[in-house]
Amino acid sequence: MSETTTHDRTAPERIAFFDMLRGLVIISMIAFHATYDAAYIYGFHVPWFTDPVIQDVWRATISWTFLALAGWMTSLSRNNFKRAVVYGIFAFIIWLATSVVSVDTPVSFGIIYCMGFCTLIYALIRPVHERINPVIGLILSLALFGLLWHIPRGTYDVVGFSWLGFPGPGFASGDYYPPIPFLFMYLAGSFAAKLLVKLRPAGYPAWMKRDTIPFLSWLGRHSLAIYVIHQPLLIACFELISR
Repeated sequence: MSETTTHDRTAPERIAFFDMLRGLVIISMIAFHATYDAAYIYGFHVPWFTDPVIQDVWRATISWTFLALAGWMTSLSRNNFKRAVVYGIFAFIIWLATSVVSVDTPVSFGIIYCMGFCTLIYALIRPVHERINPVIGLILSLALFGLLWHIPRGTYDVVGFSWLGFPGPGFASGDYYPPIPFLFMYLAGSFAAKLLVKLRPAGYPAWMKRDTIPFLSWLGRHSLAIYVIHQPLLIACFELISR
């Protein structure tokens, strides 16, 4: 989630807007997980949160923004292969930690895994991606995301394809974001970045470069580390409260 990126040949000025937006979403994510822990792990009475519509909408505002931002950052990254590896390492750490601790369902193929997979795919198809008109690419990506949205919500009589978006019998994960359909939200972000460059050859507007809320910017710059440590800290806090 955290992006410390530069362009392939030059080091552009950091776009503070993306850091602030990511920081704002990090706050929302922490609040979501704290409410989830309170309601489902520690038995607090939170009736409004148990409404599936509220959960789905709130969760989507967090995860879709993270994925679209990660896709946007492909245009600012010096090495997308390296980004993919970093995401993959953190995804493995999260899977291992949630499997060992077993407070809730272990996280298999969660959002960090999805970011790593999508970044690798982008790095591999970049020559093709650069030849696609960004308007067409953005529209197609969003359309495919909508059309394929239902696929990972089912269960399939196949084994070994949960990583792609076809969960088999008995598959469960505390956080599930497979490439189908979420690759296309990621690609939508990458095409949106390409479209902005096409519409504004002079670069990003000045207002996007201003660091108007330093605290949010700081959160955004360290979002990956915060993602990894926030849940153990929340569990520790709830353990203290429950005792």
